[in-house]
Amino acid sequence: MKGDFVLLGTVAAAMLAIPAAAMLWAGQPLVGVAAPPESGVSQVAGAPSSGTGTQKPSTGLSTPDSVSSRSQAQSGSQVGAPEVKAAYKTDITAFKIKDETTGDINVVPVEEYVLYAMASEMPADFHMEALKAQGVAALSYAMYRTELQRSSPDPALGGADFSADPQNRKVYMTEEGAREFYGDQFEYSWARLTEAAQAVRDLVLVYEDQPIAAAYHAISSGLTEASENIWGSPLPYLTTSDSQWDILAPGYKSTATYTKEEMRALLTGAGATLPHEAARWITVLERSPAGYVTKVQVGDQEMTGSQLRFLLDLRSSDFEMIPSGDNFVFEVKGYGHGAGLSQNGADYLGRQGKTFQQILAHYYAGATLARLENVGGAP
Repeated sequence: MKGDFVLLGTVAAAMLAIPAAAMLWAGQPLVGVAAPPESGVSQVAGAPSSGTGTQKPSTGLSTPDSVSSRSQAQSGSQVGAPEVKAAYKTDITAFKIKDETTGDINVVPVEEYVLYAMASEMPADFHMEALKAQGVAALSYAMYRTELQRSSPDPALGGADFSADPQNRKVYMTEEGAREFYGDQFEYSWARLTEAAQAVRDLVLVYEDQPIAAAYHAISSGLTEASENIWGSPLPYLTTSDSQWDILAPGYKSTATYTKEEMRALLTGAGATLPHEAARWITVLERSPAGYVTKVQVGDQEMTGSQLRFLLDLRSSDFEMIPSGDNFVFEVKGYGHGAGLSQNGADYLGRQGKTFQQILAHYYAGATLARLENVGGAP
């Protein structure tokens, strides 16, 4: 399971279409810093994983006696329970998805996609309301991406709406893949996923009558991040929200260590000229209000926190560099880009009695829950 679900575009008239496995930071990377193929999102439900796809069932989050008050300020939304009062009219009944492994274009009905995406993106034993919230987010993004592709086609997709890699559990996985993945726990896991998917298979989040780019990630650092601090484009429904309970998630903190020689190779390979003193190779220049590094000086180059995160394979851009002799040690909080729904946060809220509507309202402030209304019936 990965730490990020990746998007996105902008709500302005000229929205930029970004494939579901490409866009991870705004601006041009330094030489040698390429966007990694992170897709889908993260399921951290046990020991941290650097692979893709879901984790085996786990216990998820526990209820603490107290939680950190780090994020009492900067809460972007209040937990509420919006009813489904809107309809989203569409003729989309299936998605045309390019298989990144075979190049084939598979036609996946909307109802099946919700189940398949949920299976790929979240552990089956997360709380049922968290699973439902995940299903709505995944379908919302798929609708967003499909509508965008229709209005501004990407020739590389060859007529598909977006791409995925179901064999490696990226974006979605089939029932056959789930049988292999879950093994003797398949019946239990598939039953839970099916129950959640059936409850939300026709629900999407909309903003100004359009499906939203519903970003999600594994674990926030305690606050979710505003979209403009990651991708450069502000989205009114991807603002900073309180998710302080994420500190309870397995894998909330991680450490990455590099020797001086390893760090020199990585930074110079990215095009930076380094000063003689290693202590001056990396300097954090700016953080967002949510605590994520947004700007960093790397030798004679300036990078975003996301760029350095991917260059060094850190689990998030909320990091501290700790001196340790000749080594570079990074202490990291959270897992993923930090925008939108925190999956472990959603699991926690579900276990506290919150509904999927309340979870979605908390992480996507200002978005409206709408029911799909078919007006055409052709994929």
